[in-house]
Amino acid sequence: MPLSLKNKEFYLITAVALGIMLNPLNTTMISVALTRLQQDFQLTFADLSWIISTYYLASAIGQPVMGKWSDLFGRKRVFITGLLLVALSSCLAPFSPSFGWLIGFRIIQAVGSSALYPAGMGMIRNQITSNQAKALGILSVFSGVSAAFGPTLGGLLLHYGDWPMIFLINFPFILASLLLAWKIFPRDPARTGSPADMDWAGVLFFSITIFMWLFSFMRIQESYSVWMLAGSVLLSFLFYKFELGKDRPFIDVGFLRKNMTVTLIYVQFILMNLVFYSVMFGMPSYLQSVQQLDPQQTGFVMLSIAGFSVLVTPIAGRWIDRSGSKPALLLGGAGVVVGMLLFLLIQGHTHAAMIFVILSVMGISYGFNNLAMQTALYDFVTREETGVATGLFMTSRFIGTILSSSLLAALFGKHITTGHLHSMAWVCAGIGIVVLLLTIRLPGRRRSLMPGA
Repeated sequence: MPLSLKNKEFYLITAVALGIMLNPLNTTMISVALTRLQQDFQLTFADLSWIISTYYLASAIGQPVMGKWSDLFGRKRVFITGLLLVALSSCLAPFSPSFGWLIGFRIIQAVGSSALYPAGMGMIRNQITSNQAKALGILSVFSGVSAAFGPTLGGLLLHYGDWPMIFLINFPFILASLLLAWKIFPRDPARTGSPADMDWAGVLFFSITIFMWLFSFMRIQESYSVWMLAGSVLLSFLFYKFELGKDRPFIDVGFLRKNMTVTLIYVQFILMNLVFYSVMFGMPSYLQSVQQLDPQQTGFVMLSIAGFSVLVTPIAGRWIDRSGSKPALLLGGAGVVVGMLLFLLIQGHTHAAMIFVILSVMGISYGFNNLAMQTALYDFVTREETGVATGLFMTSRFIGTILSSSLLAALFGKHITTGHLHSMAWVCAGIGIVVLLLTIRLPGRRRSLMPGA
């Protein structure tokens, strides 16, 4: 019996949602498993940070590449290929003979899951013509919530199994998404280009630049090098000049240059994600190493971030509709500063309930910031600029998460102490103040999104 249009759209959104949740879910589920991985592979926290940073590095590169490939080779084909890559990596990762192999399988997982967001969003935009904004909003919230719930799910999986479970749990989601996509997604049209259309030189240049910054920050604790930092700055400038002269650049720096308000929104989003993921990755290891909580208890404490983020999101949405993005961003930025300063109250003997309350402040601030940053972006871009603006927005998220792993590696080093946690809190509170200052200078008026605006 043929599906009605309403049912077909429901299954289409479900297929895409189950796919795009894999990337954010797998980025944060592993945070609870870091202590077990450290024990199994005999690693320092600085060593462990590579499994986080390489995943985000691959995602930051993979998202725009796979987005371009979905345009060239078909969204259904790229989406299903991404699911198969995630399945392959999730199957092999539990049997990793060494930490290097595990990093390799995680990179494959990152590349595969990076294909799902651009291909899935492109499919939604093409196939759903009515209430499209509502569908995209559901997917956006779904993606953010899955990231926030990752540590809680990871804690439960480690309590009843071990770290391989965080890879095996992917299979129900992969299978459901694969079956629905195979059935519901329309057949791809003929190819419209070739791999030669990709700015491969830009991809390579961007990869080297990001890796140079990553390596510079990762070595801060061991031996700070002014020359390495200067080299990172120089590479960034050269990459900017290189991409500026391209007709079809990998990163549209020309768009950034002519939209300075949007560029500063990206900077703000990078900083927000730096703080959020520093907490998401740093706290589970601290709770297990210093507070001596087991993975399940750790997952429940981390649930405060996800739970309060979900609770405040609809409140934030209604407030933003009435007053615009700026007031919500001011509250979210203030929440970051207050929340990180409250971290200074945490000591080695602090009760888990107290930590839960402190983390709830971060959950509230994330709920306001995450939604308000997205709406702020679209306040200052035209409809024609939406595609490139969204792609750069996701790249900004990944850059922030890469920097978070570098910050944790620099602050935590070989082992984690309460003093190290307090150092993280001071740094992140300072970043929160910068986020507040950027919000204050953000124009309050809403720009029309009509074509040509």
